[in-house]
Amino acid sequence: MIDAVVFDWGGTLTKWHDVDFHAESLALAQAVVGADHEVEVSAERLHRAGETIWGRSRDHQQSSTVGDLFTEAGLDHDPALLEAYYAFWEPHTLTDPEVRPLWEALHERGVKVGVLSNTIWPRKVHEGFFRRDGVLDLVDGDVYTSEVPWTKPSPHAFRAALDAVGASDPARCVYVGDRLFDDVWGAQNAGLRAIHVPHSTIPPAQVGHTEGEPDAVAPTLLDVVDVVDGWLAEPG
Repeated sequence: MIDAVVFDWGGTLTKWHDVDFHAESLALAQAVVGADHEVEVSAERLHRAGETIWGRSRDHQQSSTVGDLFTEAGLDHDPALLEAYYAFWEPHTLTDPEVRPLWEALHERGVKVGVLSNTIWPRKVHEGFFRRDGVLDLVDGDVYTSEVPWTKPSPHAFRAALDAVGASDPARCVYVGDRLFDDVWGAQNAGLRAIHVPHSTIPPAQVGHTEGEPDAVAPTLLDVVDVVDGWLAEPG
């Protein structure tokens, strides 16, 4: 039996895009407040801070928020001025059109749908993307690492996701993601099966110390249904 399938977000439920992180930092810098604020200087500090907090996620599974990013950079910011930052990211947040039919198919099989994302963004931002794209109603439980102490590949992050969908046995659950470290190795280390969707070109700095061997590979998201059907048909 399979009780739940939990999904990574960026690069899995969305298409992989290469991102101009300098442009991202310039957009972030629009939220900095202070009389001595210089956009280019602030952007460089925010870029270095981003490398630091995502390094903590990779190496120590320590979560962060957008506020932590500014704190690490030693800058004050006004959350109301983050519109340029989120506008920069919006083209990269579009939900893959295969997500709704995939999630509907899983529900038809009695399988719950979850989301577990390594993110510094608040829950309302992610839920806004799902609402915009017409799939929020199909999410049975979701965890965003900005609201818990851990990031993937920590087993605690996966446990939080299973709790969110009401699943107790990780051996009866599946994780779907595009990263062999965070998603595949992390899920298997937490007792779940792992499906790799090879959509993404992971930058070397984000690869992590171990690349797991997935239990299955899904070239497209809808291929996840065939994989799950095969596992549901297993005897016992």
